[in-house]
Amino acid sequence: MRRASLVALIYAFCAAGAGRPQRIVSLSPDLTEIVYGVGAFDRVVAVSDYDTYPPETAKLPHLGQLHSPSFEKLVGLRPDLVIVTKAQAPFFEGTLKDLGLTVLKTSNNSIQEVYEAILTIGRATGNESEAAKLVASTREGLNRVARRTAGLPKTPTVLIVDRLPGTLRDLYTATDGSFLAELVGIAGGRIAVPPVEHGYKKLVKEDLLAVNPEIILDFIQGPKSRFAGDSLDAWGEMPELKAVRTRRVFEVNEDFVPHASQRMVQTAELFAKLIHPEAK
Repeated sequence: MRRASLVALIYAFCAAGAGRPQRIVSLSPDLTEIVYGVGAFDRVVAVSDYDTYPPETAKLPHLGQLHSPSFEKLVGLRPDLVIVTKAQAPFFEGTLKDLGLTVLKTSNNSIQEVYEAILTIGRATGNESEAAKLVASTREGLNRVARRTAGLPKTPTVLIVDRLPGTLRDLYTATDGSFLAELVGIAGGRIAVPPVEHGYKKLVKEDLLAVNPEIILDFIQGPKSRFAGDSLDAWGEMPELKAVRTRRVFEVNEDFVPHASQRMVQTAELFAKLIHPEAK
């Protein structure tokens, strides 16, 4: 759906006399965080299995995987607005519409798209002024980090977003074109891996050797077991890498890191602390 059509849908929804939606389903953690940020979380009736923030999500029904929610549970909740990301939409948008549900989809691949998603969700929920304030505070938070790292060297960095636990197999990295790469730049780094169209690519060891990053940020997903050992031990397989030799491979497991929402500010602050600890 084109952006103009999406905006028209939102205004048509509001003008139809329905008023502000009272039963909202959010099917992505990023979007749930935005709904919370614009002050509409009290009207959320269900979320995905991956939602953990705000903590109150634990009390809500969880509808399943990001790309395969339970439609039976969803319909039973009688939502008047279902919010999904553009990446999710191809998997089930048609089904939701066939069920007669009002669907709002947003894009959040870049920082600018996150700002637009916040404003769009604010309009759809009737929280426009709160959304505008949230965009302003998020922008200022990122600018604050950027000012702190301004003038410092742009350190070549690789951000691993997924790998087979305990190994250096099935490596995936963020590249320019993703909001995470933008956050690395704000934090004083420079993504060392060449960009690809969608902002994320699979790596092999030879790729890492070719770019030889000074810093590796290794995002470890999910809770860490106390019996699992050091998740960074696998990097000992590549002592040739400068980041490994200088002990600048950092585990990143904070839950907000992969989420394209106002919590990007926390991610930028975390990246800046790891890339340029001297920045004040």
